[in-house]
Amino acid sequence: MLKKIVVFASGTGSNFRKIKEFIDNKKIKGSIVLLISNNPKCGAVEFSKLNNIDYKIINDFRYKNEENKNYEYELVLKSYKTELILLAGFMKKIPDNIISIYKNKIMNIHPSMLPKYGGSGYYGMKVHREIIKNKENNTGATVHFVNEHYDKGPIIIQKKIKVQNSDTPKSLASRVLKVEHEIYPKAVKAFCSNKITIKDNQVKINE
Repeated sequence: MLKKIVVFASGTGSNFRKIKEFIDNKKIKGSIVLLISNNPKCGAVEFSKLNNIDYKIINDFRYKNEENKNYEYELVLKSYKTELILLAGFMKKIPDNIISIYKNKIMNIHPSMLPKYGGSGYYGMKVHREIIKNKENNTGATVHFVNEHYDKGPIIIQKKIKVQNSDTPKSLASRVLKVEHEIYPKAVKAFCSNKITIKDNQVKINE
């Protein structure tokens, strides 16, 4: 059985596109059944339209009451029988009720070797700027499960790359994105093949 996957994205959704590519090539035993976005004009929504993937816009404009908005997430995810949630550049905090219901079923990709350069305020180009400013020798990307604390959930996969002397935040971001596109599908594949076990907050991928 294919696992039912819901993607959350606010921007271009490049990881969303890459994972869809893996699914189309039968490398992941999953199916993306829905995109949830807060931004109706983003590239991820356009990609969903082009690929006949359902999408739902949930944002402060449409749901002015926080409680109603959080309950809407719950209703929508339940109606699609969601088994895995993937955050792919989603710029809003996931509500606590969703984190509780989908414990160890929400994945995120972060552009650093967590726990370094993680937490509130560390996202996108801000991470790469800090890494270069602090003259770090290495950086990378991390796939982790989402818990109630920013970037603190159990780590699934990490991959390190060397920071080059010639790197700018932009060039570094480009190289880290390639790593993201490599390790995120791996993590999703492992989950959808039931090869992930968690013990004492440590993730193991069973070959």
